[in-house]
Amino acid sequence: MDHPAIYKAYPNAVTIDNDTGAFDIDGKSITLEQSKIDAARTTLDAEAAAVKYKTDRTTNGSTVYNSFGDQLDMLYADMLAGKLDTTGTWATHIKAVKDANPKPS
Repeated sequence: MDHPAIYKAYPNAVTIDNDTGAFDIDGKSITLEQSKIDAARTTLDAEAAAVKYKTDRTTNGSTVYNSFGDQLDMLYADMLAGKLDTTGTWATHIKAVKDANPKPS
């Protein structure tokens, strides 16, 4: 049984047992529908992908965003160099992070 998906699909479920099923707070059995569980699994997977996408860009990925301070330094240097376009240090840094961590579809 996919316990996380069942809890997502049936918020009133407080107990799930692989042999006997899901139960509410009063101990009453909840009738499970596989289509609801499958839809909840799809939602959970999408939520997990969104979190992974965010953490890959900020902390865990092979190419991550520099600190805000470093990014401001890049922008300032680009301003002084007249490179507030796609050739500037900041723009190329942001593009590298986005290319290394594409949005999930």
